[in-house]
Amino acid sequence: MRILILAATIAISTLPSLALAQAAPAAVAAVAGGYSVEETDVGTLIDDPAAKAVLDKYLPGFSGNDQVAMARSMTLKMLQQYAPDTFTDKALTDIQTELNKLPKK
Repeated sequence: MRILILAATIAISTLPSLALAQAAPAAVAAVAGGYSVEETDVGTLIDDPAAKAVLDKYLPGFSGNDQVAMARSMTLKMLQQYAPDTFTDKALTDIQTELNKLPKK
């Protein structure tokens, strides 16, 4: 996981326009709770205890990983292109569904 996050951080920092320009392969539900897997950075999600609990539910060990600090400015959708087996379309959809239930901040 550490290598994947490090690789994602390096790739995003050197190719930001490419990473942001790629189309999303799966539709994600509209944001009702204010957080989005496509627009909210990982740091913001981890800093909110309720959102962090959602991440821990669907991505066990992710929020506590030592290397997650390098990915704080990235979204979960951005990370998906570097670790598609971890950040699956189903996982992102499930996370978004739970994030939608959280009160707006």
